[in-house]
Amino acid sequence: MNIRAYCRQFGVAALVLGLGAGCAQQQTTMTEAPPPCEMSAAARNAIDAAKAAAQEAQAVAYAWRDTEKLIKQAEAAARDPECDNDKAIKLANQAKRQAENALRQYQAENAKFEPSTPTMTTSTMEPPPANTMGRYEVETGDSLWAISGLNFVYGDPYQWPLIYRNNTGIIEDADLIYPGQWLEFRQQPYQTEVEAAVRHARNRGAWALGAVEASDLEYLSNN
Repeated sequence: MNIRAYCRQFGVAALVLGLGAGCAQQQTTMTEAPPPCEMSAAARNAIDAAKAAAQEAQAVAYAWRDTEKLIKQAEAAARDPECDNDKAIKLANQAKRQAENALRQYQAENAKFEPSTPTMTTSTMEPPPANTMGRYEVETGDSLWAISGLNFVYGDPYQWPLIYRNNTGIIEDADLIYPGQWLEFRQQPYQTEVEAAVRHARNRGAWALGAVEASDLEYLSNN
């Protein structure tokens, strides 16, 4: 066999081996590709519940602007390459709580304009109903200052001591509240109570997380 023929045969063999190696590498790459991400049933249920609550809030024009954004973030987390369903559930639940609080805000605002029931004038009339209480579920990043400033609570952050006083059973330090806590607030406090709360909030002085301030204890004992 001459040198030229040998080189041709060697070239053909190298080409075949190269193609085979390329196919083997491609097959290996295709085999190692991760399976497509799937949203879990729990994540889907949480997102659907958040959407339903958001639609109710939107129907009465009281939806919070961040609620829809949270729902979209939840859907994106469940469909990303890492299939972060836990993050999706957490975001969806936060969106649902926002929508529910928006509905409570709507109901509280409308209750102010409902006609009062005529009172009885006989000697056997019942006493007027007790001051109604509102409820709020604490979310991540909340503070008594921020909650008190919400329109459906007091619309004034300086009235936060009123919420603190009504929830001393679950709040130890006024500067430290936790997501998931349900706080109650009197919807129509007496003017003297409001004045005392605002006065305390404006003159409270220094504070520290995890420690009950002496001024807070004094406020509770005097009001």
